Formats: sequence, C-alpha cells, structure tokens
Amino acid sequence: MTYRYCPYFCEENIWHLASEAGVGVPIDQRRVVFISNADRQVSMHHQRAGRGRPIVWDYHVVLLAGGRIWDLETTLDLPLQLDLWVMKSFSVGNAARAPRFRVIDAPTYLSTFASDRSHMLGPTGQPLQPSPSWPPIGKGMNLMRFVDLETPFVGEVLDLDALLRPT
Repeated sequence: MTYRYCPYFCEENIWHLASEAGVGVPIDQRRVVFISNADRQVSMHHQRAGRGRPIVWDYHVVLLAGGRIWDLETTLDLPLQLDLWVMKSFSVGNAARAPRFRVIDAPTYLSTFASDRSHMLGPTGQPLQPSPSWPPIGKGMNLMRFVDLETPFVGEVLDLDALLRPT
C-alpha cells in the first residue's frame, strides 16, 4: 500500500491515512495520536529526520489501529506493535522530554482537523519546508489546539503508562 506522505506534515499524512482502506481496521476503531508535552520537546528515536540519531519534535502524529502504530516518519517497520514502537521510539530516562499523548477517534479527527499550513511559515512568510502536493485540509487553523495537551479539547490526554494500558 502506498500512503500520501510529505516530510514534516505528519498531521496531514495521518489525516489521509486515517481514512484509507489499506489499514485493515474499521475506521471507528482507529485512533489518531498527537505526541507532545508542556515544553513541546519530545525526543524520539528511529525517525527519518533524525538520520540515525534521536530528534526532538515539538509534536508528532501517528495512527493507532488494531494495537499497532502507523508512524510514517519511523525507520522501523510499518505498522509496529504499540509496545515495541514505544520501547524503540522513546528514551525512558529523559523525564523533561517525556511524551504525552492526545488520543482522538479517527472520525472526530477527520471531521474536526483544519490546517492552513501557517505553522510552517517563517517570520517573513517563507516556507520552512516544501508543502504537500495536495490542498490544505479544512477551513482555517486548529492544529495547535490538538498539540496543546494542557487545554481541554477533543480526545483524551494520556501519559505513557496510560497509553500502554489495555482498553
């Protein structure tokens, strides 16, 4: 299966993936997972942009479906069992960069998310990275409401232990 993919636009990549048939899990059983923390500095391993070294993301977005993670930025297998992905992606000893997760059911994400891509423009309006070939998603901009794990919004905010707990 091929996926819509553009580097540095994980929220849009996952928006498209959340609705695709090739995931093999009914859409109402899929969850979109935003990864961030209060400092917006989450250290992750095995990410394409890290080129073999850990990278610090302000946020990252993946799809959870059938107990497996679809992380289109990982250099690991796709999809990967949730516990294995967690073990290989995060440094447990780095409390300052410990991840937290906003977990949203896919239908809510698909109907709620909007990005005008303004977060990817520099101070003088120049693009920080090349934009995806597809048009922006939704009307307006609410991306940072998903990323802000301190303010109530859609979904449920979990720590690492809660994410791994069977439901």
